[in-house]
Amino acid sequence: MKIRLNENEKIVTSIREGILKKGGYCPCRLQQIEENYCMCQEFRDQIADPDFEGYCHCMLYYKEK
Repeated sequence: MKIRLNENEKIVTSIREGILKKGGYCPCRLQQIEENYCMCQEFRDQIADPDFEGYCHCMLYYKEK
């Protein structure tokens, strides 16, 4: 298993700027709660799933099998 950044540098830059503006929280989520702090709980759960391969909700990270 490997976690990597999106290959599109424009997406990575945009999402990282959004994370900074929101104090570390996912820019794609409205609520600033612990579960939405980057790397969000949804993606951590997907990482734990051995069958999951794909992007996190905001497309910043990609999990490879």
